Amino acid sequence: MARRFGWDSLGLRFLLALTVVLATWNPEGWSFWHWITHDPLTLTPPKGIAGVLLVIGWVVLLRATLRSLGGVGVLLAGAFFGFLVWGLMYWGVVPKDSFAVVQWLCAFVVVGILTVGVSWSHIRRRLSGQYDMDDVDDTD
Repeated sequence: MARRFGWDSLGLRFLLALTVVLATWNPEGWSFWHWITHDPLTLTPPKGIAGVLLVIGWVVLLRATLRSLGGVGVLLAGAFFGFLVWGLMYWGVVPKDSFAVVQWLCAFVVVGILTVGVSWSHIRRRLSGQYDMDDVDDTD
């Protein structure tokens, strides 16, 4: 029997997306991007292993997101999170004159889209009772 989807499942998906996004690039300068661009002509085994692991993470997240949401769904999720960020700046919740804050918000928008994408099939099933064709054997 499959485990039920809940807040803990959503949280794990969020942490996976957060790890992949922030390990790839973040405004603080501690990321794979900063590591490889610091000395771009030197490829070492740790850089290669980290790079392959990040590509695997991105492929898993992007493939699941695109299969679950589709292209239009990804655009709608991006629009939703984009307007949410704009609203937070518009209402003065976050400062709009800080480039670092805007960079962090953009990173979290990507995390949000990926989290929704890898969770959407479960969320839709809980809301509507409808199963995806991939989930027919998964009867929780």
